[in-house]
Amino acid sequence: MSDIEINKVLGQMRALAAEMRAPEVQPGRATAADGNFGKLLQQSLDSVSAQQAAAQTLAARFEAGTGDVSVAEVVISMQKASLSFQAMTEVRNRLVEAYQQVMNMPI
Repeated sequence: MSDIEINKVLGQMRALAAEMRAPEVQPGRATAADGNFGKLLQQSLDSVSAQQAAAQTLAARFEAGTGDVSVAEVVISMQKASLSFQAMTEVRNRLVEAYQQVMNMPI
């Protein structure tokens, strides 16, 4: 792996770390304060789906040998998609657990 590719990967990692530390609220995007939980959840699901589709597309382009996609880009994209899917699965598990606790409350 060349120095340029390593620097590119490190730059992407730094950008992701900065994004995780200070998330921005984008205009037109639902937040928890808006009170529209369903819309926020749907946007999160769409985001996870888009990341998975982008990772699959990158992998297919790499397998086809187009030359404009490096192994590092494919691996990072696949890891991003995997992490976002794991996070969404954990959110689902927590929601199901909360629902079960509410349903088991005595009246």
